[in-house]
Amino acid sequence: MTEVEHVDVLIIGAGLSGIGAAHHLQKAFPGKTYRILEARDAIGGTWDLFRYPGVRSDSDMHTLGYRFRPWDQAKAIADGASILRYIRDTATEAGVDRHIRFGHRVVSAEWSSEEARWTVEAVHDGVPVRLTCGFLYSCSGYYRYDAGHTPEFPGVERFGGTVVHPQHWPEDVDYTGKKVVVIGSGATAVTLVPAMAERAAHVTMLQRSPTYIMALPAEDPIANRLRRLLGSRRAYPIVRWKNVVVITLLYQLSRRRPRLVKSVIRKGLLRRLPPGYDVDTHFTPRYQPWDQRMCFVPDGDLFRAIRRGHASVVTDRITEFTRTGLRLESGAELDADVVVTATGLRLLAFGGVRLAVDGREVSLPETMTYKGMMLSGVPNFVFTIGYTNASWTLKADLVSEYVIRLLRHLDAHGYDQCVPRNDDPTVTPRPLLDFQAGYVLRSVDEFPKAGSRAPWRLGMSYAHDLITLRYRAIDDGTLRFSRRPAAATAG
Repeated sequence: MTEVEHVDVLIIGAGLSGIGAAHHLQKAFPGKTYRILEARDAIGGTWDLFRYPGVRSDSDMHTLGYRFRPWDQAKAIADGASILRYIRDTATEAGVDRHIRFGHRVVSAEWSSEEARWTVEAVHDGVPVRLTCGFLYSCSGYYRYDAGHTPEFPGVERFGGTVVHPQHWPEDVDYTGKKVVVIGSGATAVTLVPAMAERAAHVTMLQRSPTYIMALPAEDPIANRLRRLLGSRRAYPIVRWKNVVVITLLYQLSRRRPRLVKSVIRKGLLRRLPPGYDVDTHFTPRYQPWDQRMCFVPDGDLFRAIRRGHASVVTDRITEFTRTGLRLESGAELDADVVVTATGLRLLAFGGVRLAVDGREVSLPETMTYKGMMLSGVPNFVFTIGYTNASWTLKADLVSEYVIRLLRHLDAHGYDQCVPRNDDPTVTPRPLLDFQAGYVLRSVDEFPKAGSRAPWRLGMSYAHDLITLRYRAIDDGTLRFSRRPAAATAG
């Protein structure tokens, strides 16, 4: 019988979060054993998966980058290849890459209280693989890697051109000199349109409704100047905090003074778009700022493409595909050689891994999230979900720091298990992601719940989480600690 490998900590996912988690773990505990199981064959997660034209960050790299490794390039809004290189260099320099098992898709994990360990089942080249661990750390994000969201479009089978989803961009798509329609108005669409407009005959962004879009400088002049004066290591935390404060203030102002923020955004659009452009139809959303994630375009590249006549925006609904393009509800028709369905993602909690505790399967919607990173009734399990109003890595770094503190607490007191328990009947369930984006609304009922107050609420404030996760007591009365029965008896 093949011996089952046991490690102290098992990390699921070798993307931005997983590599960061491993870096924190091995620095704090050089004696602990760990593995990373990665379903794909490369490091990078999202940034290795997405290959569509112009793919880039929608957050500045001084906050999307790791706290422990300065981003030292001039561009703050970076292209996907640069971000991927940054993640892989981080893994290589720390030796994290030597702990990764590629092509291992985790399908299930069962916790045994008797043994105080997880038994994790994965599949590698079609063959089942089993590992055990004392602590399970999910860094798999929250959307499906194998499929994006594409609505059912009537008549799509009769279209004579090419239809492609950005999440699965083929290498052989040639759009040079062709008419392109990009369906969507989110971060992916506003990235694709100016990038494709450089080679296409024309690109049309077809949207059902507008999104809030703001222009940001691709380079942060303050960051670049401070880096020259102080060096990367000293400048980085200053710039990081500067950007945290700016995005936090923008978010808070949007929630408290939405009319003011809408006015500022509108004035910026009027400056950048052609005179007489119909801003009300194409760039004035029906919702308030930050009800959905705001889109940022580096140096206003989308607006520049529109101003030059290389791109346009149509706000309408699709009736059907035709042989040569799309027919819209207004009666208008759009000719197209290539149609890109930038219609969103599909959510998937914990990469679809089935969890069980002591032989009983965990029903995720019946659990509640503790501090936005653990599940009620599920021992020794942590996951990472980033912010919807700021950079993902800000939260990922804080979760990793908390895990280090938690493991130290377990070691210091001789505990084997920790589990959040919700014994307060006055805490009522809420949706985990209180966010109005379509991709969230389609699937949020399949996710764990948040609670009506701390520590069961999923916070979206970096400053609050910084205090809670970095400094507040680990033993707070809600997180319960114990030794496995055999160890307790022996003691």
